[in-house]
Amino acid sequence: MGLRSERGPILLSLMLATALVALDSTVIATAIPTITKELGGFSQFPWLLSVYLLAQAATTPLYGKVADVVGRKPVILLGVAVFLAGSILCGFAWSMPALIAFRAVQGLGAGAILPMSTTIVGDIYTLAERAKVQGYVASVWGISAVVGPLIGGAFSEWVSWRWIFWVNIPFCLVAGGILLRNFREKVERTKHRVDYLGAVLVTAATTLLMLGLLEGGEGWPWTSLTSALVIGGGLVLAVAFVLVERRAAEPVLPLWVFGRRMLLTTSVVSLGVGAVMIGFTSYIPTFTQVTLGTGALVAGFSVATMTVGWPVAAAQSGRLYLRYRFRVTALLGSLLAIVGVVLVLLFLGTGSTPWEVGAFCLVVGAGLGLAAPTTVIAAQHTVGWSERGVVTSANMFSRSIGSALGVAVYGAVVNASLGRTAAHPAPGPLADAVHEVFLGVLVAGVVMLVAVLFMPRGGEGRQFPTDDGGAVAEKAAEQTVGGAA
Repeated sequence: MGLRSERGPILLSLMLATALVALDSTVIATAIPTITKELGGFSQFPWLLSVYLLAQAATTPLYGKVADVVGRKPVILLGVAVFLAGSILCGFAWSMPALIAFRAVQGLGAGAILPMSTTIVGDIYTLAERAKVQGYVASVWGISAVVGPLIGGAFSEWVSWRWIFWVNIPFCLVAGGILLRNFREKVERTKHRVDYLGAVLVTAATTLLMLGLLEGGEGWPWTSLTSALVIGGGLVLAVAFVLVERRAAEPVLPLWVFGRRMLLTTSVVSLGVGAVMIGFTSYIPTFTQVTLGTGALVAGFSVATMTVGWPVAAAQSGRLYLRYRFRVTALLGSLLAIVGVVLVLLFLGTGSTPWEVGAFCLVVGAGLGLAAPTTVIAAQHTVGWSERGVVTSANMFSRSIGSALGVAVYGAVVNASLGRTAAHPAPGPLADAVHEVFLGVLVAGVVMLVAVLFMPRGGEGRQFPTDDGGAVAEKAAEQTVGGAA
């Protein structure tokens, strides 16, 4: 049976694995009161969220490089296995420090699953199909933003918080089993020089920088010695990493990824996408509940309209970029996302309705649905099989950095705004704070737009094939590390 007939089950397994990673980013939020009541350590609970993101982001570049050497299948299966192990251990955690450590194990698995899912889609689907399929995979995140807290609350209240982790077990087994049986790739085994030093440096640098961005202003003041040491140490290690990679025979994150115009601009777009998404998913539900007085379910569905706009727009983006090229499609998406943010700035207030909030989120989701998959596919299209993993991982890495920057900046904005309100009380304090947050989101949208404007007009690298057909998908099974996609 050829690869074309096996793509459906493969896509299902990729979406399932992605859903698990996305759910575990949000499912724990509503379970925290129950967890801390049993395990204690309430002051440490923010680490349950931060350590997961840290481990995930820090290992993404490494997995991308390894996948270009040994193939995608062993890397994503490793990711699923590590995530499964972390989930089991989290369910058996006996203390808050143990749970935090096991959440880090989950993050290590997630760091492989996300970039490999996107890379495999790029391998087995044709250029015309990829946008729609990437939209399906990406929409999993929005659905998880709504479903995750509901699942966490339900298990905590009616069963046990431990089942929010144990429920992952059958789904991990199903996803891994489908991939093991259906996903086939032919990889030429050759001797490689492993860049161990580069791997250690990029992981350590990313960990420190992400830690500084996520915990600055929360775990410690921005102006503290701790903040200076963490962020300064991350920057020093990043410089050392660049110096090492310039001389490495097979660098773990080749510097050419950020030296090619198409790859650099699409990475910056991804950074902006991460910042825009985290702004909406973090602050729209809170605003809807606190300021508009809705329940958690209504608040979740308000922001979930992004997940409607995203896949619908992504499904159409393939037609657009095949006709008008990547740059024009991404430009349209960036402008649409900016329009959605401007609508929020102009009309979101204490008198808004959840329907209005949902409409604004729908517009933003449609914009991101055009811009995000298009730029990822544009980056993948400029390289061959042996470079696609590292290119995709670099793009995902940029999105993680964008989200971390967004968390840091938006959190500082909210704290500053609420601090001024405490000194000079005014009606609708949270509404004012959220308004200032979305000024920052607008800046992120403008960053996306500017990066798109600098994308090559005609597309870099290989030209669009005149008959992309099913040949690309069939050939994906025969790719070798030294071959071209």
